[in-house]
Amino acid sequence: MKIAVLTSSRADYGIYLPLLKALKNDSFFQLSIIAFGTHLSKKHGFTLNQILADGFNVPIQVDTLPDDDTPLAISNAMGKTLINFSKVWEENNFDLVFCLGDRFEMFAACASGVPFNVKLAHIHGGEQTLGAIDDAFRHAITHMSMYHFTTTEIYKNRVIELKGNDKNVYNVGALSIENLKTLPLLSIEEFNNKFHIDLSKPSILITFHSETVSYDKNELYITEIIAALSEIKNYQLIITMPNMDTMGNMIREKLNTFIDNHTDAFGVESFGTIGYLSCMKHCSFMLGNTSSGFVEASYFPKYVINLGERQTGRIVTENILNCSIEHHQIAKAIQHFSTIKLPSSIPIYGEGVTSEKIIQTIKLSA
Repeated sequence: MKIAVLTSSRADYGIYLPLLKALKNDSFFQLSIIAFGTHLSKKHGFTLNQILADGFNVPIQVDTLPDDDTPLAISNAMGKTLINFSKVWEENNFDLVFCLGDRFEMFAACASGVPFNVKLAHIHGGEQTLGAIDDAFRHAITHMSMYHFTTTEIYKNRVIELKGNDKNVYNVGALSIENLKTLPLLSIEEFNNKFHIDLSKPSILITFHSETVSYDKNELYITEIIAALSEIKNYQLIITMPNMDTMGNMIREKLNTFIDNHTDAFGVESFGTIGYLSCMKHCSFMLGNTSSGFVEASYFPKYVINLGERQTGRIVTENILNCSIEHHQIAKAIQHFSTIKLPSSIPIYGEGVTSEKIIQTIKLSA
């Protein structure tokens, strides 16, 4: 069975990893990885190299990068992605193509395949992020897809509601949980040797992406966040850079200026999958608005201060505290964590056998 996997960023590649390994090791499948988006961007760490270093071939690489992070540039990039992917679909015939999530470039790649009757299998459908334009893209991909692999029963039911029927809709849990159960995460010493950051010190893992629904407020938001970071004492700050979203470059520049002027702050473009999850394991808590604060953080579990509205609509588990983007409120949220005790586990995203469930489903349907 000829399978293609669409990956546009470090984030979706890290989630796909257990499935990619399972597909590669199963002789029933002929796997092709299609890399595009920020994988091919030097500014964003050229993470295509991580895919290759993990032992995968990437026979198809598609230039889809926007020239800037303005709404016009993002819109133009969507058109560029549609055009460049039309050649991919014309020249290749796959039995099934996996897509994941909700990025604008993922939407455009999928939409380009509709006239070619490309059969799509969508992972992470049915979720909501009301503070990001990704919400519309995710639900559109659902309508374009033949198979649907959701991470919870709630999200499965939302896909059924969107489609109007339950055909080929499966709750298989999250691939990220399988990652966490199977990947050899780094010890504090190994992490320090590789990244020169000592996680034996109290540390905050910070990621803030722009709010693309209210993108005009992002300069105010990052100003408030930096004001809060400037007041934090007794923690080192580990800051990973934002996605290629509207006004993402502005956020990146302001964070880098802050990092340059604070010896206890570290800026990282990409840790890679193992590095990022290891940092999450050993950090004191997380701060920002990344989806990993909802799924992966539930595994340990890890405290999360979720900022603003970008992730509004996702399931909020008891390790997550929603907080407005105002520096005094952020300081109060940090203090709040000293007064609560986390449960030993929050098992809402499955048991870590997601890739096996997906592959069994596909084989039975082939």
